[in-house]
Amino acid sequence: KKAPSPASPTEGPSCSTYFTKQMTSLSTKFHWPLEGREDPFSQHTRPEKEIAPLSGIQHTAYPTVTGTSVLGIQFNGGVMLAADTLGSYGSLAKYKDLRRLHKIGPATLLGAGGEYSDLQYILNLLDDLMTEEYCMDDGYQLGSAEIHSYLSRVLYNRRNKFDPLWNQILVAGFNDKKPFLGMVDLQGTSFTDKIIASGYGGYIALPLMRKAWKPDLTEEEAKKLLEDCLRVLFYRDARTINRFQIATVTERGVEISEPYSLETNWEFKSFIKGATYGSW
Repeated sequence: KKAPSPASPTEGPSCSTYFTKQMTSLSTKFHWPLEGREDPFSQHTRPEKEIAPLSGIQHTAYPTVTGTSVLGIQFNGGVMLAADTLGSYGSLAKYKDLRRLHKIGPATLLGAGGEYSDLQYILNLLDDLMTEEYCMDDGYQLGSAEIHSYLSRVLYNRRNKFDPLWNQILVAGFNDKKPFLGMVDLQGTSFTDKIIASGYGGYIALPLMRKAWKPDLTEEEAKKLLEDCLRVLFYRDARTINRFQIATVTERGVEISEPYSLETNWEFKSFIKGATYGSW
């Protein structure tokens, strides 16, 4: 028996009819209004708001308002953090009073560099977490190590969604008469140490801190060391200003200073006449 010949391209549903059915199915799924449109397949005539469902979720691809280095150091009896108050809009020193050192709970400090709006989001998360912990009323409070671990999971989760929180976070605390200092970055990488510096401070300030640190470092010596590092960062980092805060967590609790400026010296010979070698 002779097999029937295949249908010609002109037989059966036309291509236009097929795509109309497909677009109708998509419009039901994504709630696109198709009425009143002559050509639902042409992206040249499709309004922008109707293209949006196919464009995917928009993520933060580049930080906008950012803070620079945060320095942290353990001393005999506590931990100290330091940061400036500049919020840079790209390369513009736009916001001069963005404070990046915050108290979390009774004995924990948080300092962050990177995107400031992401820091605000993280602070809201921590506020909800501490409120929930308070409402439990079980006599237990989250310590610095627990907050550090929580933030590492949050940032790693967002990194896996390709929607990172663009921050480098330092967590400092003093719990059970033991100092704690840890860091979490936007990839979720976390670690603890006695000396930590984020941002540009990791290149400029960290070697100075390592050279001067000692196990019996006093609070006064730690403050002077951080101020020396902040002064060097002000000389060398184009994304900082001479307006800093220093925060301390000890048995006394958390203390965050008001912003203040450091004395600087611009009368170096190479600054005035220009260096004959190297940079400048």
